Amino acid sequence: MPTPLITRISRTLSALAVTSAIAFAGAPAMAASWTVDPAKSTVGFSVAQGNETITGTFKDWTADIDFDPQNPEAATIKATIKTGSAGTGNGQFDAMLPSADWFNAEAMPDATFESSKVTALGGDTYRADGTLTIKGISQPATLDFKLEIDGTTAHATGTASVNRLAHEVGTVVGKSQIADTVAVTIDLTATE
Repeated sequence: MPTPLITRISRTLSALAVTSAIAFAGAPAMAASWTVDPAKSTVGFSVAQGNETITGTFKDWTADIDFDPQNPEAATIKATIKTGSAGTGNGQFDAMLPSADWFNAEAMPDATFESSKVTALGGDTYRADGTLTIKGISQPATLDFKLEIDGTTAHATGTASVNRLAHEVGTVVGKSQIADTVAVTIDLTATE
């Protein structure tokens, strides 16, 4: 039969364990910080031009990602893209992209995406709603992505549809020549 002292210690430890469990359960989960490896990652785009599709990539960009798949609601995603780094391999098109009629890269070199809400869609798929700013014009944007995590390495692939005309990109060219909807794609590898 336990002594009164042992009984009191046992009750105190039990109370501490319950209090700690409640405090831990009530504490907000911290999102994990991920470092993107640019050498293993791409940010690309594609747009229809008549019966063909123009594809390209942005060579210069950064991404700050805090994401915990157990608590996606706490995630924050911010990307900055240097629009002057866009390239398609088509000399004529590449010469147009940085111009004032298109990205106006000299005056406004950065396009940014900042998430406001990340939602789990089931399995390993997620949706990041946020704001995309190009040429100083901010519009709502949605990035749907698939995320696979293996230990401390994450691989994400996703797509967002962007209306170029809503950001006044290439307004001198009508939709009959180049589609107004541009698919922006990501393929990112990051470590925790």
